[in-house]
Amino acid sequence: MPAPEPMRMSYADYLAAEEASETKHEFLRGQVYAMAGGTPEHAGLAGAVIAELSAALRGRPCRVFSADLRVRIEATDLSTYPDVTVICETLERSELDANAATNPTVIVEVLSDSTEAYDRGEKFAHYRRLPSLREYVLVSQREPRIESYFKNAAGVWVLSEAGAGETLALASLDGVSLATDLVYRDPLSS
Repeated sequence: MPAPEPMRMSYADYLAAEEASETKHEFLRGQVYAMAGGTPEHAGLAGAVIAELSAALRGRPCRVFSADLRVRIEATDLSTYPDVTVICETLERSELDANAATNPTVIVEVLSDSTEAYDRGEKFAHYRRLPSLREYVLVSQREPRIESYFKNAAGVWVLSEAGAGETLALASLDGVSLATDLVYRDPLSS
């Protein structure tokens, strides 16, 4: 089945529609795309990452946000809802959209079959235009694997990854890491 055609609208109309909608939508240069609903596995992995990061950042000037936070990339005219967002020091809001953050430090996306190519490619290209973004983390649904792209002092994005039994240090958040086994632990499985 072909993907539905995106709707076209102004950003003001998008915001009004988004406020009234039960479904989240991504806005890209006047085109609006419905975001697919997630699976229980997707939601569980995002929740586990939120729990681990929240615990690790307790007492520090950073806050962890769920997929309910809209992030706006002014440079590319994209507004979207990352699975997990970490913002440190201050929350900066878009001048066009008081409910959209513009300064994430870390963005986490849980990969799904339908979004993996977009999350790794075009979406990451948009995220790289955020001056504040220091790290982009990808969590696989297929296997216990967490990848991190960290922007080093030279402005080069460097990949590191961790599989089962390994821990991934987040270079942008001093002393914070994600233990793969903790993120993938499922207390509901038999």
